[in-house]
Amino acid sequence: MTNASPHPPSESGAFQGRIGTTYEESTPWWPDPQAPAEDTPNVVVIVLDDVGFSDLGCFGSDIDTPAMDALATDGLRYANFHTTTLCSPTRACLLTGRNHHSVGMRMLSNFDTGFPSGRGRITTAAATLPEVLRDSGFNTMAVGKWHLAPMEQTTASGPYIQWPLSRGFERYYGFLEAETDSFYPELFYDNHPVDPPKSPEEGYHLSEDLVDRAIDFVRDQTSVTPDKPFFMYLAFGAAHAPHQAPQEYLEKYRGRFDHGWDVERDRRHARQIERGILPPGTGLAPRNPGVEPFDELSDDEKKLSVRLQEAYAAMVDHTDHHIGRLMEFLEQVGQMENTITILLSDNGASQEGGQKGSLNPTAFQNGVPEDFEEMVARFDEIGTARAHANYPWGWAQAGNTPFKRYKQNTHEGGVRCPLIVNWPRGLPRTGEIRQQFHHVTDIVPTLFELLGLQAPEVHNGIPQLPVHGVSMAYTFGTPAAPTRKEAQYFEMFGHRAIWHDGWKAVAYHQRGTSFDNDQWELYHHDSDFSECNDLAEEQPQQLQKMVSRFWVEAGKYDVLPLDDNGFAYRAKIPRPGSPRRRTTFTYYPGMAHLPGAAVPPVMNRAHRITAFVDRAAASDEGVLVSLGNISSGYVLYVKDNRLVYEYNYLGTRYTVTSVEELPIGPAELTFEFVKTGDMQGVGHLYVSGKPVGTEAIPRVLPHFLGWQGLDIGRDTLSPSSPAYEGEFAFTGGFEKVVFTVAPDEEGTAPFERID
Repeated sequence: MTNASPHPPSESGAFQGRIGTTYEESTPWWPDPQAPAEDTPNVVVIVLDDVGFSDLGCFGSDIDTPAMDALATDGLRYANFHTTTLCSPTRACLLTGRNHHSVGMRMLSNFDTGFPSGRGRITTAAATLPEVLRDSGFNTMAVGKWHLAPMEQTTASGPYIQWPLSRGFERYYGFLEAETDSFYPELFYDNHPVDPPKSPEEGYHLSEDLVDRAIDFVRDQTSVTPDKPFFMYLAFGAAHAPHQAPQEYLEKYRGRFDHGWDVERDRRHARQIERGILPPGTGLAPRNPGVEPFDELSDDEKKLSVRLQEAYAAMVDHTDHHIGRLMEFLEQVGQMENTITILLSDNGASQEGGQKGSLNPTAFQNGVPEDFEEMVARFDEIGTARAHANYPWGWAQAGNTPFKRYKQNTHEGGVRCPLIVNWPRGLPRTGEIRQQFHHVTDIVPTLFELLGLQAPEVHNGIPQLPVHGVSMAYTFGTPAAPTRKEAQYFEMFGHRAIWHDGWKAVAYHQRGTSFDNDQWELYHHDSDFSECNDLAEEQPQQLQKMVSRFWVEAGKYDVLPLDDNGFAYRAKIPRPGSPRRRTTFTYYPGMAHLPGAAVPPVMNRAHRITAFVDRAAASDEGVLVSLGNISSGYVLYVKDNRLVYEYNYLGTRYTVTSVEELPIGPAELTFEFVKTGDMQGVGHLYVSGKPVGTEAIPRVLPHFLGWQGLDIGRDTLSPSSPAYEGEFAFTGGFEKVVFTVAPDEEGTAPFERID
């Protein structure tokens, strides 16, 4: 009998003990646990959503942001920091250190364009920051907005390969979509959906909940392994629309913006120059197209626009309060001193509220103008759970002071964002402003340098893309050091730009027109911080040099093909494997909430919904199917012993009610929509095949029924109908619900007519 036997290498290398026939003849050995160096700092990355360059107090605003201002006072502000101008792409850059087209995220994770640059997911050839930190001995935790998974894959059946827990995070709590209602969020805990812990009436708000969970995660970590560093990724829904805040914050800002957006821009511009955020002499860009002088608005237009800005400011202020709570907790548990905190916005202020503002984001996504008089009538709902508010262009431009344009555009208003770096133990200088040009791809290499890590060349057996960013750590102690960034391209929806050696060329693209007709502008950023002086005609050779450099960068980083298709067009094209590709869907009571990207595609299509029920008494009632929220959607329910279908067209409700009471016992309760034209039709109700109600539905939405998904047997989250309260869960026997949907918008019926 041999004295030792071969043994496979352990995960930490070859076994260094001795294995004999018995334990007396063997020598045990334990590999050293993987652990970072002693005193390795924690990392907290805080991402704000749609917050403009000037919207924080420390960047020129008079919105109260004391917690973020304190991080800046004890840290560094970067006044020449850039993002991709849209949420998913910025997050992809932030978490990989690579350009967003290169990793497959040319725009939103909701879509797969069919090309490598637009898969709507991060390639595994780009290991994420949490993957590298987890493998290096960190605990990794994510809280808040994700929006990096293919949205059809965010159902309870997965696949989960692009969810937070599969891309390096060990804990997750938040929402997976682009936006959510802050009073009725669509929440997920780790890999499953969960209901909010309390109702708005009980004081619920998403931002508070997210920080509560972040504190819980860090408390668990520091209580058990206080010497182990953690990475906390905290991505707020704020201040993306809908702009919602607790009532006391809304009241705080009453009257604060009555002076209007023109005066507000002037004030912020002056503060920015006074405080050194802008170089002396920086101009204020002219009004964006469509932004009217505030003094020329009607009284109702002024009143509505000011109230919408108050809601936005209240949301930013409320978020700041809860960031302060997290910082106070880190201080209490002794972690603040050695925590690197990085705070940024994902893009500039949003133009998605339109010229006059909005109370319904679904209208914007469907390209449907909102009724101004109706918005004025809902004035008192702004900022509350009863409205999904977004401010008008004028306030968005004020948020982006002193720049042109907005989120989605590649002018500075879309790509220039606030950045704060705070590290009490590690920064040699604090309270200062840095003017070096940098980009969101530079965050990962900065952290790698500070943490003493290297980007892996191979991860999980997959060769890795090189990191595209450059470390910003050289700026910490040398305020006037020249930037180490050589060039940075920008592209979104066909808008294009290139920065190189202090110059920037930028082209605004009109969707649906030829890219060859786009007019390139040229700015010398080193002397024209706000893109006020277009030098394209004066310096054609420099312009041509810059445009040529754009095409070089575009080829290098997989930007092509240029694609100007928007949300509405892409929403109609489900990616391969999407559950929306079917025409028949069967759902069972008790199933998890189904996100909106995976629901049956009934928009502007003939369809039928049949619920198989067994009611023991006339009192058995409740929701059979619900989709959407206060902004849009539909619901099929039983109430007062009658079958009811409601279609919510941007707040206008079309209702079909059975003309007779329902029978007791087993029944098939059916709603059928038959098209009579484009975006219109007739709704029919049937009970076990018998017609019981018919009403015209003169308007249906063409593309999109809101961000909130579908429930079977109850109405969770924001109520789909004012006809009942709460979830209104169905109390009778309930077997299943079957949807049958026409294969396309041209079909008038996907089935044999019942009658």
